[in-house]
Amino acid sequence: MFRKMKWLSLMLMSIMMVAAGCSSGGNANSGGAAASPAASSGTESPAQAADEEVTIKLHTFGNEASYNWKQTIAAFEEKNPNIKVDVVVLSEKGDTQEAIQKLDLAASSNEQMDVIMFSDPAGYAQRVGLGMVAPIDDFIAKEGFKVNEEYKVDTMLDGKYYALPGKFNPWYVLLNKTQLAAAGLEVPTEWTWDDFMSYAKTLTTGDGASKHYGTYFHGPQNGGWMEFLKLALANQPDNTEFLKADGTSNLDNPLMRKTLELRVQMEKLDKSASPYTDMISQKLHYRNQFFNQAVSMVMIGSWMNTELGGTEQFPLNFEVAVAPIPKNAATDEGGYTMVTTDYVSVAAASKHKDAAYQFVRWYTTEGQIAQGKNVPSWNGIDDSQLESIIDTILSGTANPEKVDKQSLLSVLKNAKSSKIIPPVTYQAEIYKVINEEYEKLIFDQQDIDQTLAALQERVQQVIDSNKK
Repeated sequence: MFRKMKWLSLMLMSIMMVAAGCSSGGNANSGGAAASPAASSGTESPAQAADEEVTIKLHTFGNEASYNWKQTIAAFEEKNPNIKVDVVVLSEKGDTQEAIQKLDLAASSNEQMDVIMFSDPAGYAQRVGLGMVAPIDDFIAKEGFKVNEEYKVDTMLDGKYYALPGKFNPWYVLLNKTQLAAAGLEVPTEWTWDDFMSYAKTLTTGDGASKHYGTYFHGPQNGGWMEFLKLALANQPDNTEFLKADGTSNLDNPLMRKTLELRVQMEKLDKSASPYTDMISQKLHYRNQFFNQAVSMVMIGSWMNTELGGTEQFPLNFEVAVAPIPKNAATDEGGYTMVTTDYVSVAAASKHKDAAYQFVRWYTTEGQIAQGKNVPSWNGIDDSQLESIIDTILSGTANPEKVDKQSLLSVLKNAKSSKIIPPVTYQAEIYKVINEEYEKLIFDQQDIDQTLAALQERVQQVIDSNKK
């Protein structure tokens, strides 16, 4: 009954938002054949005869321009002639907020749903909790693969799998290679946050209005871009969020303190990071800061692959390279970073779960190559295929020859995501509190000890109030 009430509440909210014309901006971002699994207990649909033709519906936030659906679906149907795929694009402009509202409305109207794509872990986790998505563990077991070995992103939630990952967008550090060379610095293939701070300090030049900063952090701001308060947390295999998997606070983690120390050290003491006050008051943006050469290093997501060689709006007048997210210690395992992906799921209401899973598995493997738009999360591609994908992506930029492709390939090959911790329904409240207390710190209204104490107290209050 409680789940039904939550679901009806969510539906009503979506209807009201769509009716009001509510819509926000789109995403900030942006081998071997799979065996055909049989249905299994808990997720089964009626058995499909070998020659029976079915039509499945794919509900997605991705539009044709970004996801190349005509070419992708044609490739799937050629290989699977008995399965037709009807693509339902939920937002023609790729607006993920509009898409999730329309998805909820479609579900409440009992529209046919077979495959559902989610753009973020919060949306994915919430719909799993509401029962919109079917578990696919039995399908995976029948094939006999392990998700965390087959893919770079582990999509497990509460001990089960409800999705396989599509594209792979790890975060990395963009480098002005020309400025690094002038300062006598190499492009790092492995480094620590101490190294990063040293680079930033070396790359900082000038003074006053002509000052050039070593690095720039595009957040947090307005409860968003919280990745910039996870510097020391994000490069771990697990426990990388502000809350733990059991819903308790993770703000007493020593790596949270280290993150705050890093931010204060670089901005206040070394003066090697663009001032947070400038970012807020001047409404600075990471693209302008990097491509206009106001800073030498920017930590950001690899949706920037499509812009690395410069664009008409942001021309590239220098050489650019890429480095991995720094580690906390030289002995730490490298490669862990924040990652965005598409969560591709089988709808719980689907009457064609066999066919739906078959598409999900194909799309997240061979289909990513057929689509030709993104780096796949699938580990089944070899180095030559990854290089070909990167060549295709870079060829769409103005000056691909100015990109250190080998540094990009190295980072993408070795990057991997941490274990997903399902977001809570009151995640936005948590982010708002953390953002507010960070600003008190960076505006010199309190020190790190006071900030951590306030964070732990206020976040616990949010957790407690949402348990009632």
